[in-house]
Order: sequence, then C-alpha cells, then structure tokens
Amino acid sequence: MAYITETESFLQVRKAKPRAAAGSISSGAVKSRVYIAMLAFVGVYIAFGARLAMLAETIDVPQSVRLTEQDRISASRPDLIDRNGEILATDIKTASVFADARRIIDVNEAVDGLTRVLPDLDADILRRRLESRSAFVWLKRELTPEQARAVHDLGLPGIDFLTENQRFYPGGTTAGHIVGSVNIDNQGLTGIERHLDKDWLADLQAAGFTADRRMEPVKLAMDLRVQHVVRDEVAKAVELYKAIAGVGIVLNVHTGEVVAMSSLPDYDPNDRSQALEQIRMNRATGGVFEMGSVFKSFTVAMALDSGKVSINDSFDATKPIRAGGRTITDFHGKHRVLSVPEVFIYSSNIGTAKMMLATGVDAQKEFLGKLGLTSRLETELPENAAPLLPPKWNELAAMTISFGHGISVTPMQTAVATAALMNGGKLIPPTFFPRTEDEANALAKQVVSPQTSKAMRYLYRLNVVNAGGSGKRAEVPGYIVGGKTGTAEKIENGRYVSNKRRNSFLSAFPMDDPQYVVLVVLDEPKPEREGLPATAGMNAAPTVGAIIRRAAPMLGVMPRFSEGEEPIEISY
Repeated sequence: MAYITETESFLQVRKAKPRAAAGSISSGAVKSRVYIAMLAFVGVYIAFGARLAMLAETIDVPQSVRLTEQDRISASRPDLIDRNGEILATDIKTASVFADARRIIDVNEAVDGLTRVLPDLDADILRRRLESRSAFVWLKRELTPEQARAVHDLGLPGIDFLTENQRFYPGGTTAGHIVGSVNIDNQGLTGIERHLDKDWLADLQAAGFTADRRMEPVKLAMDLRVQHVVRDEVAKAVELYKAIAGVGIVLNVHTGEVVAMSSLPDYDPNDRSQALEQIRMNRATGGVFEMGSVFKSFTVAMALDSGKVSINDSFDATKPIRAGGRTITDFHGKHRVLSVPEVFIYSSNIGTAKMMLATGVDAQKEFLGKLGLTSRLETELPENAAPLLPPKWNELAAMTISFGHGISVTPMQTAVATAALMNGGKLIPPTFFPRTEDEANALAKQVVSPQTSKAMRYLYRLNVVNAGGSGKRAEVPGYIVGGKTGTAEKIENGRYVSNKRRNSFLSAFPMDDPQYVVLVVLDEPKPEREGLPATAGMNAAPTVGAIIRRAAPMLGVMPRFSEGEEPIEISY
C-alpha cells in the first residue's frame, strides 16, 4: 500500500487546476459580463427614473395650479349678522369641477358625458377647453350635490373637483341692498360685502390669513324684523298703487343707525346676476330725485332758525308768484293770507317761496349745505349718488328749491337731514353698523337750534292731527306720529308732467321725543281706485303708518294712548 503525503496531495491539486480551467471562461470575461449586466440594470433604472421624472413633472403643474386655486377660492368671509344676531350672510362649502385636459383620454366621451349631466354647459366651448391640453381649466363652478355626484359617477379620467366657499344669504331679497352680493370668487361686489373688502378683508385675503379660517361675525345696525316689515309694506304699496318702484327707510335720530332700508324692485343676492340689472338699483342711496314738498321742512326750518321768520308770522298766498318767466302756484290754494303753520300743513308753494325770500338765496344755499344736501352723502355702502344742483343758484332756482323742485338728492340724504330737525338740531352721519349715542354725539354737528327743532316737531305733528293736514292717514293711535308729504311731478323731455309723480312721506315718531325717522317714496303710484287722487297723502302716508304700527313695538317704542289722544293746542 502506498501512502500519499500531505505535500504530494497539495502538488497534485496544484497540477490538476490548469487542466480543469482549460475548457472554461476566464475570470476576466466573467467580470466583464458582470459589469455589463450591472450597467444594463443601471441604464434601465435611469430610464425608469427619467420617465418617472417626466411623469412627475406633468403632474406637478396641475397639482400646483390646484393648490393655488384651492387657496384662492377657500378664502373665507365673515358672517354678517343683524343687531340681534340673526344671520344675514354666511359661507357654505360647495364643489366645483375642473379638468386636466392633458389627461383626457377621449374628448368626445368627456363632452357627451358632461353635457348630459350638466346640460347648461356649451358643448363647443367645453370641447375647446378639453382640447386645449391645459393643465387646469374650470368646467363649472358651484355645483349642487346632485350635479357633483352625477359628474363623479361618469368616472372620466382628468376630471376632478375642488371645494370652495359659496356665499349664502338666508333672507334672500329681504335685505339685498344692504348686505350686497359677491362674485363667483367670493369677492364683494355691492353693499356691505363690497365695503368689507375695501376696508380690510381684501388685504387679509391677499395675505392668506382668511383661508379656511372662521372669522368673527360682523354685526350690522339693521334689525331684520323691522327690515322685513319695511320691505313688506313698501311691496304692498307698490302693488296696491301700481307704482314702478318704492323706497323705505327707518333711521335712528339719536345715533344715525340705519335700522331698515329697502328699495324695490330689489334683488336676491343668491342670484348675483340680478344685482347688475338697472331696474334693481339701490334708489335709497344710489338714486337722486326731486323730493317735492318734503323739502318745505328744510325751508321752514331755515327761516325759523335764521330769526327772520317766527312761527307766528303770516305770508300772503292770495295769488301766484311770477318770476323769471315762471309762475309759482299752489296745488290746492287757499287764496288768502296763511300763517307759518298753515303754509306747512296746506303745503303752500307760494308761502314757502316767500318764506325763503325773507331769509335770502345765499342763506338757503348755506343752510342746505349744512344739512348735507348739496354734497355726496358718505355711507359704508359704495352706492352713494351725488346730488344734482341747479347750474345757476339764482332767485328763481332758490324759490323752486324751497318747495323741492330744481334740486335732486337721495332719499337717505333727506332722512338724515330730517333727523337733525327732530333730535334737537344735531346732524349725525348715517351708519349701517351699530353706534352708541355717545359715539354719535362725538360726530354730530349742531345745524339748527333746539328751539327750531322743537318748532319743527310741533309742525310735523300738526300736519297729522289737523283735519286739513296732508299727513292725517299716517296717524297710528298711541305713537304720536308726525310728518310731511311730498308730491313731485316728474320731468319728461325737459318739462314737468302732471300725470307722473314721485310721492313721499317723511315722518318721525313719537313727536314728543322722536326716536326714529321713517321715509317712504313711491314712484308713479296710481289711484287706489277710480275717483281718488294719487297724492302722497293717499298712498305714501298710510304706508308709513302701516310700517310704524308694525315696527314700533319691535323697536321698543311703547304706545301711550292717553297722551296720543290729547288735542294739540294751536296758536298762531
């Protein structure tokens, strides 16, 4: 037996190794193939990565657009509430549909499906948008839940939704001209909504501080209950007297707060397209009109405050006045000498013109300026019209202005000026936001004396309780109502026409301590029935009475029947 040593075995293995590798691949070749495979894998990964990067790039654009758009449309607005906390305007969430046109697989299928569930979409416009290859195109804003569900169920690639804030006005038309409206991007267009944007809200939105954030509600001075009453009664009057338009205002004489304001025809801010219709304009602050005989209130106050006329004076109204080729007459002339109270309650144009002449043309211009009737009235609403003044403020112009012709102002200006005659002589700027009496007094300007204010309250009350007064149909037992009528003929083709009038009744209550001014204006009212006149005493005055009867208890003014039934002593 032969034994192989460890050394010999090692030598045999060493000698066999070259023979075993003779028919095999060299180690260098193996390494080369490994490197090639690795490079191939790397190349594939790079290709995949490049493709993914390209896909990511195509997705990033619409995603960034979506984020930007979402941030813009999610900007919140504060709730608007009335003085008692009732919601007037609030934000609600709604869905809007958009498309990434580059992801649309079949444009025809998308157009057919979308127009089927959203029939108001224009197929041609929709097709152009989907063929645009744009990363983000709006298809329809503010979908109803049913519409959003129907679009979702189509399952169309490239069609998606964004959630945005939509403004909702629970009261509809009730306070449309006060709260205003917003556009589809929730930006204020009119009314208080526009004021908030201009005042501070737009800056906060631009800085991104309002995105999906709950803000403190903004309280208005308006009382929604009284607002409903005013709109309801003015709407009834417009229908009953077949008028083409109407205005109603309730103003706090001590604070200047606008408690209610309605202008008909009005609009529903939930349907923003209505706000653009001219017929639905805000006539209370955005329209100027000749107010007619209610202007006699300012002429009488001017004359009494000047000291050149006393309430015991008289003026000859026996015959018309000829001036500048014009003849000034009385509608229902008494053709005799009239005391100052009689000039007022019988609404004598002749007596009023002579009262103005006793005071002076320059004094009239200055006095009306002090009352804010010759300049644009500033309120929080953007709809504030400037008055129309005579091109030449001469004696003839001054005489016609004395009884409300030849000068056009807004109904709100008229109410604000009258509040000064009722509250002791202080002109207080109006506001649609809450204000205390102390805050109002800090802004007030004394424009007439307390004695003149007291005299005007007496004349206003006299015009309602006197049998010959034009305001007797405004009387509400227990509320001591006073006021002045105005029946202004309208102008057509440069001439006054007798069959078209703008009637108004300017009132306050209770007259022993006035708290509120109430103004109603009816445009072209017709007689309630054949044979009756269509004067302000027949239509505007009873409308004011109806408003006071319903609204006074809401305003905390309690009736006092014992005082209201006492006769007023008249002394000339």
